Amino acid sequence: MAMSHGGQAPHAHGEHGPERHAAGGHGQHLGDLKKRFWISLAASLPVLALSPMVQGFLGLGDRLRFRGDSIVLFIVSSFVYFYGGRPFLEGLRDELKSRRPGMMTLIAVAITTAYVYSSAVVFGLRGNIFFWELATLIDIMLLGHWLEMRAVSGASRALEELARLMPSEAHLLRPGGAVIDVPLAELKAGDRVVVKPGEKVPADGDVVEGETAVNEAMLTGESVPVSKRAGAGVIGGSVNGEGSITVEIRKTGRDSYLSQVIDLVRQAQESKSRTQNLSDRAALGLTLVAIGAGALTLFLWLALSGKGFAFALERMVTVMVITCPHALGLAVPLVVAVSTAISARNGLLIRNRIAFEEARKIQAVIFDKTGTLTEGRFGVTDRLVFDQSIGEDAVLRLAAAVEARSEHPIAKGIVASAPGVLPAVEGFLAIPGKGAQGHVEGREVKVVSPGFLAENGIDLRDPRIARLSAQGKTVVVVLLEGRPVGALALADIIRPESKAAVARLKSMGVKCMMLTGDNRLVAKWVAEELGLDDYFAEVLPQDKARKIREVQGRGLVVAMVGDGVNDAPALAQADVGIAIGAGTDVAVETADIVLVRSNPLDAATIIRLARATYRKMVQNLAWATGYNAVAIPLAAGVLYRAGILLSPALGAVLMSLSTIIVAFNAQLLKRAAVQ
Repeated sequence: MAMSHGGQAPHAHGEHGPERHAAGGHGQHLGDLKKRFWISLAASLPVLALSPMVQGFLGLGDRLRFRGDSIVLFIVSSFVYFYGGRPFLEGLRDELKSRRPGMMTLIAVAITTAYVYSSAVVFGLRGNIFFWELATLIDIMLLGHWLEMRAVSGASRALEELARLMPSEAHLLRPGGAVIDVPLAELKAGDRVVVKPGEKVPADGDVVEGETAVNEAMLTGESVPVSKRAGAGVIGGSVNGEGSITVEIRKTGRDSYLSQVIDLVRQAQESKSRTQNLSDRAALGLTLVAIGAGALTLFLWLALSGKGFAFALERMVTVMVITCPHALGLAVPLVVAVSTAISARNGLLIRNRIAFEEARKIQAVIFDKTGTLTEGRFGVTDRLVFDQSIGEDAVLRLAAAVEARSEHPIAKGIVASAPGVLPAVEGFLAIPGKGAQGHVEGREVKVVSPGFLAENGIDLRDPRIARLSAQGKTVVVVLLEGRPVGALALADIIRPESKAAVARLKSMGVKCMMLTGDNRLVAKWVAEELGLDDYFAEVLPQDKARKIREVQGRGLVVAMVGDGVNDAPALAQADVGIAIGAGTDVAVETADIVLVRSNPLDAATIIRLARATYRKMVQNLAWATGYNAVAIPLAAGVLYRAGILLSPALGAVLMSLSTIIVAFNAQLLKRAAVQ
């Protein structure tokens, strides 16, 4: 359900992903965090029970005290510190080594201060024992990171999914006519292979024998299967239709089209900008405050009072312990967990949390056309009637009855658009390159192209046909007993939700654009129908990522919504990649967010939820750090002369209150759920 795109994985946003947080850069796994949390939590129970400060706070007096209890407390607390705190201690080392202190540094400083000071108190130093603070902080940090990793764990498989588009073997045609199956790696330029109906083309090449229609939609974005005959080029990974063809190989391996797409995806991934985590920035500030305030407290009490070193040291430790980031550790992970759950319930799968947070800044959404704004299938968009004695429904039913016997994509689109049971057709006959004919209910019906009319001297002058053709639509004419009675216009069907999605995004101040490999006439028609701000037509797959960069060059934060292999480089290049879930695996694996319902409206929902999630994160971080503005000065003893000195126990109450507020506020995010 989620993805951390570090290293060579898609969307390499830097070292600030959840894995780094969860394990201080040491790759701690989800199961390891879970194990450490539960074991540390169990060990924390005796720590709390044996801590004098907790006993006093609960009014237990000496009822739980026994000879040597402080030594037992030290031993158990040492286990919690070294076992449960290990990810944070290793994280401290890594952050200091990279000179980028953050959450790990803050946690490690807090637990180390509490552990060292409390150990000294156990063995003779006068003061309070803070082992309980150490244990609870480690437990809450492990819980927060476990929640975070569970919500956003995963790894990208984009390049592997691309490679899986290729078949494992090819039918190699020997010079003598024999056909043998060979691994793809053995193919070389000049070899001839046989591609049977329904199989994938094994490599880039040219058709030398046979005729078929090849589905290249997932590779080129072309919405209609492309007819192929001798001399036509085919792309490795495309799917052969109903005919068997012989292909002469032109390119293999790294020279192939698919390999070039893989390279484009990798380049876009590796050039991705790096984003630092919000809570890391807050943790850095709080680390500096804790260390600075603690050192200043120690210095001032030693320099300006006669209380002695033990009192000054206790004040310093109290300041640093009160600064412990219990609430900060949950501020972001709880919001992440809630927002991820809300998203999943509404068919929005967040794979990359950092990119999801960036979604709040989106200023432009670029949609792929085929399969995203449209359904990726031919359908009837317009029905014309030339004979008023025959209605629109009758024209469609007559055409569908004839085309029901054809396997052509246009025929399938007509049949799919006709409701109910179709009348039977007799004497079906395909008219090569021009249409089909047959007898329906005793009458001759032909479904033909306008070119057929011109060739046969049938006069049909209707400006509506020219207008529909100018929109890039395919127009067929229905002849009944040799005379035109109607016409049907077909195009890739626009999704019913697309117009509402564009309107909602524009109302949110987001520009809407479209990127497609289809011709300019089709793109213009779709753009006008939906009210898009801009569109890019006839864009080759290798140029799609460049188009994204062009829009980013305008100073806009860009989201790309697509579903095809040809969209993968663009998805990786965009600031936020959003995949339509019904698309290819590679598009899904390259994206930051997946729209399971294939509904463009969900793109607007993602942006709205990202904005609400960010607001909750900021609010939580404010609550998590805000109490320090009051607690730290009081713990330092600013009002000591007025008789006000914040005790560690009261500091713990304030810390707990802040944690409760953060947890409650995260739950309020549910009000921002999808309407």
